[in-house]
Amino acid sequence: MTEADHDKVSKAIAAAESTTDGEIVAVVSQLSDSYHDVALHWAVAVMILVLAWAAWRPDWLTWWFDQLFGGWRPEPTLGELLTLLMVWAVLKFTASLLILKWMPLRLALTPGATKHRRVRRRAVAIYKAAAERRTENRAGILIYLSTGERRAEIVADEAITKVTTPETWGEAMATLLADVRDGRPADGICAAIQQIGIVLAEHFPKTSANPNEIPDKLIEL
Repeated sequence: MTEADHDKVSKAIAAAESTTDGEIVAVVSQLSDSYHDVALHWAVAVMILVLAWAAWRPDWLTWWFDQLFGGWRPEPTLGELLTLLMVWAVLKFTASLLILKWMPLRLALTPGATKHRRVRRRAVAIYKAAAERRTENRAGILIYLSTGERRAEIVADEAITKVTTPETWGEAMATLLADVRDGRPADGICAAIQQIGIVLAEHFPKTSANPNEIPDKLIEL
């Protein structure tokens, strides 16, 4: 996100909050989770495939032993074959982990449901730190965009959730993600802020006594 993007989002928040006592927080994160466990699961799966291959075609294991240590020797013992299998499985496991250090591949192999849960969990954690109960009327709301997963979440304070449903934010989410897919995340955030501001103005119209309790700026993690 460029400095111009930050300025654009700040102005959008200020414009939206000019019509409501609600407070809007916008956060952009490159990634919501490292997904190390996903890489580990795939590496374990590869290791199990090696063991399954040896169980299905043990003659292949004997063939590899001969290729590696030469054929001018007695038939390999069971202990030698199992040792070769162990080394082979460990090498495949380690190679898989090293390959999956490349984050684009790790993300591609991560199930969509897992990404959704991790993004939601991170959004809730950031909301609790940045917006929850930080407004006098409990009307804070967080827009969270995780660019790595290309997913977004909207988390609202208790006063907002009492008068809205998750479906209320459907249009804002759709607009945000459409612009993100087109490579315009700042425009998507601004459009979502505008939609959220309309909803907040309906339920929490601006009053002269309400101060600006949370800074109008984009938080980039």
